[in-house]
Amino acid sequence: MDSKQLLTVSEVARRSGFAASALRYYEREGLITASRTGGGQRRFERSVLRRLAFIRAARNVGLSLDEIRVELAELPELRTPTRADWGRISRSWRRRLDEQIEALQALRDGLQSCIGCGCLSLRSCAMSNPGDAVAAGSDQAGAAFLPPLLRRAPEGDDR
Repeated sequence: MDSKQLLTVSEVARRSGFAASALRYYEREGLITASRTGGGQRRFERSVLRRLAFIRAARNVGLSLDEIRVELAELPELRTPTRADWGRISRSWRRRLDEQIEALQALRDGLQSCIGCGCLSLRSCAMSNPGDAVAAGSDQAGAAFLPPLLRRAPEGDDR
């Protein structure tokens, strides 16, 4: 490819909105690729901008980097994804988003009633009390009244 068609790290960072450090990280993780000049500087194909847009969208949906890696492995590396590519991926994302919307609505509605009751007590709050699983007749620890999606630990949180 003509070297004039290749983008520098700073050009990709500016156009994608990702920090240069994020680009280097995603390259190390195998999510994007770059070639090197004789002086060792990274150069990216323009198609990397589509992959980065895909990564941003996937992160906004809540996919982990491992899940993103699996999805990207199904896409062509050096061409723009087709309508069929996006259609296949968006179906699974839609299901995930529907689950997240449902979980967030349950959280919103639960918080509204909890705050509305005036108890202001985390000791007896049905939404956040860690012992509420026992009260709900469940053997699962944690906030049993929260939808399962909202009970999981955030990625990278080992607590």
